[in-house]
Amino acid sequence: MAAKKQAASKKKTSPSNVISNPAESLQTFDLVDLQQYTQEETYATTASKDFHLFYVGRDDVHDILKHILSRVSVSLYMNMFGYDDDELNDIIMTIAHDKTISMLITLDKSQAGGKHEKALLDSDVAKNPSLFNTSITTAEQSANLVAQRFVIGQSATHQISHTKGFVADGKVGAEGSTNWSSSGEGTFVVAGKAGGPNYKAQNNTQSVFTDPDTISRFSAELVREHLAAAAQAGGTKASKAPAPPAAAKKKAATVAA
Repeated sequence: MAAKKQAASKKKTSPSNVISNPAESLQTFDLVDLQQYTQEETYATTASKDFHLFYVGRDDVHDILKHILSRVSVSLYMNMFGYDDDELNDIIMTIAHDKTISMLITLDKSQAGGKHEKALLDSDVAKNPSLFNTSITTAEQSANLVAQRFVIGQSATHQISHTKGFVADGKVGAEGSTNWSSSGEGTFVVAGKAGGPNYKAQNNTQSVFTDPDTISRFSAELVREHLAAAAQAGGTKASKAPAPPAAAKKKAATVAA
């Protein structure tokens, strides 16, 4: 956790992005925390306590995602079809560099080869090559579960990996039609409201939920999709396979002798 916050100290932040504040977490998260990002800035009295649906072009979905993701301190399981948001990527990469946080990320193979996604992934590798030699998992590395942090692939039947969601800290889930891009999230260009010069917003929805059954089932599905992508041949190439721990080397040498 401390490593995550220290790594984020020089990154761009905003009121909703608290990645550099170690006091912030999801341990006391409540869906009411997100009502400030709705057009009305409050929920109806009949609103669900464990599920809320937000609308791109109306609600501030970009800040909703930052609010949740920048508070991750335990684990993050995620599968994202469209991955093209610099600020969210900085948050994700800060988490990736924190070894105290368990993380599994799955990206779609067709999208990861696109111009914007490829640029983001290339820049991620450049930030810490030694880390990414063992963190971008290939088919050849699929037996090494410790190395599986990023996987780029397809569905189990080799179709697109179209899931767009995550489970953060085993407490907060998010899923919907929202891709991570300026128009996909309807990122505000005017503080506090939709609209303004060059504002663009797709018709998308973003759900956030906290009920334990959905969290449990969605976590299992994200792991299943991750392992399916990791097991596929012809995955993203890493520069080298991860080296086994020293203890494993010693044990192997003893057996060989």
